[in-house]
Amino acid sequence: MTLLTRPEGCEPSDFNLSRRGLAGLAAGTVFTGYAVAALAQDAQPIVTDEVGLTTGMTTYPAQDGFDLPAYVARPEGEGPFPVVIVVSEIFGLHAYIMDVARRLAKAGYAAVAPAFFVRAEDPAPLADMQRIRAIVEQAGYEQVMGDIAATLEWASGQLWANSDRVGITGFCWGGKVVWQAAARFPVIDAGVAWYGRLAPSASATPEQAAAGAPWPIDLADDLSGVVIGNYGSADQGIPNDTVAAMQTALEAAGATESGIKLYDGAPHGFHADYRPGYRAAEAADGWARLLALFETKLKS
Repeated sequence: MTLLTRPEGCEPSDFNLSRRGLAGLAAGTVFTGYAVAALAQDAQPIVTDEVGLTTGMTTYPAQDGFDLPAYVARPEGEGPFPVVIVVSEIFGLHAYIMDVARRLAKAGYAAVAPAFFVRAEDPAPLADMQRIRAIVEQAGYEQVMGDIAATLEWASGQLWANSDRVGITGFCWGGKVVWQAAARFPVIDAGVAWYGRLAPSASATPEQAAAGAPWPIDLADDLSGVVIGNYGSADQGIPNDTVAAMQTALEAAGATESGIKLYDGAPHGFHADYRPGYRAAEAADGWARLLALFETKLKS
């Protein structure tokens, strides 16, 4: 992985790194492997090369003053390129999420993938799921929305970024964030949610339901841009009836361009090519849907 390099060399504006951020990156604290807790033994993940791209880590100030690390991948050249925020699963920023960013960059977008969890600890190199969940629980709604706001603000100051054309995509935990962010930020023109929870589980306590709020099913009326979902019918954590209820809520809200495709027999995480649940055909179809939406809403 390069550090925002390009043929003509780097400029200070490419980095916008604070002293604290520089120290962390120089110390090699960014985990660049695949999430340990979910990596399949026989995984053959897609690896997107960096030819024609400018890629690397940066940091920028979050609203709480934290120096937020993020991986950036964009096409070489001046741009400006439409911006797409990439939101990770519970495993945080790791090789799969970085590769998704490069895939988007190959398609002509400036992809920014923030590391939402590292205030507490980086979950990517951990194998203990209980510890990972405890880390994720510390990233509450307001912190995450603040980090997205900071990402949008940082991108608006980059000459290579067209901050008037903004998309967002996310996976699992990040899929839920896509719905939340699209309802919170009118600047987001399009979003693609991959199997993010839509409503509290039937067994959730009132405290658990409140902790996960706002839930996407309650935000259908608030979406400014178009959001589509890619979900699996065999997802053990997201019941099909909640997908149907979300679709009904979108229709009732008049969000006629938004909607969810439910892939028959697909499990949770079917796009994640490093995990046991990867399904190549469904992943490819969902990615084609993403590209079609972003082409229409971010490049027109």
